[in-house]
Amino acid sequence: MSPEQFSDAVLHWYDSHGRKDLPWQQGITPYRVWVSEIMLQQTQVSTVLGYFDRFMAALPTVNDLAAAPEDEVLHLWTGLGYYTRARNLQKTAQIVMREHAGDFPRDVDQLTELPGIGRSTAGAIASLSMGLRAPILDGNVKRVLARYVAQEGYPGEPKVAKQLWDVAERFTPHTRVNHYTQAMMDLGATLCTRSKPSCLLCPLKSGCQAHLLGLEIRYPIPKPRKALPQKRTLMPIFANHNGEVLLYRRPSSGLWGGLWSLPELDEATAIATLASRHTLQLGAQRELSGLTHTFSHFQLAIEPWLIQVDAAPAAVAEADWLWYNLATPPRLGLAAPVKKLLKRAADALATPNTGETS
Repeated sequence: MSPEQFSDAVLHWYDSHGRKDLPWQQGITPYRVWVSEIMLQQTQVSTVLGYFDRFMAALPTVNDLAAAPEDEVLHLWTGLGYYTRARNLQKTAQIVMREHAGDFPRDVDQLTELPGIGRSTAGAIASLSMGLRAPILDGNVKRVLARYVAQEGYPGEPKVAKQLWDVAERFTPHTRVNHYTQAMMDLGATLCTRSKPSCLLCPLKSGCQAHLLGLEIRYPIPKPRKALPQKRTLMPIFANHNGEVLLYRRPSSGLWGGLWSLPELDEATAIATLASRHTLQLGAQRELSGLTHTFSHFQLAIEPWLIQVDAAPAAVAEADWLWYNLATPPRLGLAAPVKKLLKRAADALATPNTGETS
């Protein structure tokens, strides 16, 4: 297929089968497209739907996002993971308000200068909300193009990525760029899926090299696998008689940056030291079922202990520490595994303790 035949086939398919009812496709603005694109990084559309609607209801404009408390932004993001995305989202909103009078730059290079916006996200914002010709190469589009040209090599390698960007540039049309961009994402999400592509329904099957070779599943070439290292931590859940649990805010940089979390200890012997620091008298203790959380570079095995405590009458949490009420939780950003552990703690506190230690 020539580039013109390629884009015509894609657009013809989109007119009949493309998705046109997603929330961010309604009332299209650069802000709505940008937020949706950031949410969709590493996250399925089905997961993002509810988060996007709640986010827009709470922060409907770039000005609202720029002015919001960080805790509110992180609270709205809780459960989506990759929390650097949320912090960069707010940083970018503040820059757009401060340096661009609230309007997103109508230029891909300027968009990529904003925190958290790479070349593909910039292309999506420019093409979907501004009608500018700009190729994209998100996960779905990368899969479609890698199969179409039977691209050898892992796309995460710079040389391979450049070759795929050249392919994306070649096939991007000069008209209906917004529909073409959406169509390519839809093709990857609905037909050219990772494990069971629906090749017979694909408008590009006659020119797709992977299909013609019968090697659809081979492409894109996967990243060479390495065993993830394992780390272990103990998380004490100090619960007082008011149904509150002691949390602390993690440093703004690093793992779960800026989120509220349970304390992390290396050994159970450190529990008494931490309790003494916060003037807590230890009561009944019991180990809850463990939890393993997988990050991109390692796995964290969490050993949670539910510990009932008496706080001294004048005791108050230090700065960056607070008592979190399980029954009426404040709107805070929580790391996903911590949210799960708090639910387990609430359930455990509501049931008789049959296996406690003291």
